[in-house]
Amino acid sequence: MTEPDAGGTPRPAIKNGSGRVYLPSSTSRPPPGETQARILIVRLSAIGDIVFASPLVAALRRAYPHAHIAWLVQPECAPLLRHHPDLDEVIPWPYKEWRTLWQRRRWGALASAVRAFRRDLAGRGFSLALDLQGLLKSGALARLSGARERVGLGSREGSQWLMTRTLPRGGDPDRIGSEYLYLAESLGLPTDPFEMAVHYGAPEADRAADLIEAHGLGAGYALICPFTTRPQKHWLAGRWADLAQRLRTELGLPTVMLGGPADRAAAADIRTLTQTGPGIQTGLVDLVGETSLLEAAALIHRAALLVAVDTGLGHMGIAFARPSLLLFGSTCPYRNTTRDNARVLYHRLPCSPCKRRPTCNGAFTCMRLIEVDEVLTAARAVLAADRDVRRVGNTRPELLLAADDGEHAGNARPEMLLAAKDGGHAGNAGAVPGARSGHVPHPCGPGAVPDEVAP
Repeated sequence: MTEPDAGGTPRPAIKNGSGRVYLPSSTSRPPPGETQARILIVRLSAIGDIVFASPLVAALRRAYPHAHIAWLVQPECAPLLRHHPDLDEVIPWPYKEWRTLWQRRRWGALASAVRAFRRDLAGRGFSLALDLQGLLKSGALARLSGARERVGLGSREGSQWLMTRTLPRGGDPDRIGSEYLYLAESLGLPTDPFEMAVHYGAPEADRAADLIEAHGLGAGYALICPFTTRPQKHWLAGRWADLAQRLRTELGLPTVMLGGPADRAAAADIRTLTQTGPGIQTGLVDLVGETSLLEAAALIHRAALLVAVDTGLGHMGIAFARPSLLLFGSTCPYRNTTRDNARVLYHRLPCSPCKRRPTCNGAFTCMRLIEVDEVLTAARAVLAADRDVRRVGNTRPELLLAADDGEHAGNARPEMLLAAKDGGHAGNAGAVPGARSGHVPHPCGPGAVPDEVAP
């Protein structure tokens, strides 16, 4: 729904039971007697999905500069949002506490905890809730917020009955984060630009700089992110080890490996395979389990190259406009990364995408088809594209390498992450030659049920 502003230009207005909730234009404040908007975004997890959805915050802020914008999220993902300059509030959902009470059958305590959370959430006076997850749990939380207008994106599991309006997960499935762009367009939000962003603070920047200095990485480094929560999304350990060695010998880039504490055993396997003798490693710095989420983000921000499976850390590389390669197999790939210096490698099979239900009995053929030579060829291509982007000057230089020799611009330690901006041209970042993804219909058309991106 839209109504004209003073100059006759349509602008969105949200309706509730007591009348219009005015969502102010970029040059005006709420008229006397009308309520200023308070907007709640509900996207509880996972890391990658939150990165995908991040452009909505800036779009909402540009459209409604005087609104109060909050995000409801699981505590482990909250750090991704705490430094966002366009968010007024990050609200952690205490689901672990609720789950513990449920498992212990403490029904009375659980009911009290839910009621207290509902009172606190409803007391914030939200006028609009956007359920980006579309699940029963996220829809229930949107309903608990007390918002009169509740918009659900791809609502299912019964959550559609808790919404006042639902929208399909539309848009171009080839584009990264297309469903969130579609939602923004449907709500009449400004979408140029519509770019992912991750923000961190000075402590994380300092920690990354200290690690870079301690490991002698100041001349540039590659990052690999081999881990996610499902084995069908993993590449082979031996190929990661081979890639790390060849990145050093062929591209002159020592390799840093990132992951969480739960990935340490798998990281040890890769590390062992890189050893050329007792205690000797070839250009692999294992930081798995040694960084916080935002410290990992700061390291990604300064990397010369990122290679990752379909995982949240990998998608951050695109948000930061870093040269990035994403290896997809069991999940639906995006081919349009919106960056010239980011590409997806994907070999579609008749069983693709299997998502959470592999049918290959553990062979994971879709990932085995991605060879080290293919990754290295693509790495050279995205590095060359990155040099071209910097040469024509259409990327913010503080986000990119200062020179072709891999040195970071001034080796500066940023006090605060600058949101990644305009790192390339949309529509020019498909799979490299040899990956069949560029020659087949996309397996996930508009409205397809999404696969939750793993942390």
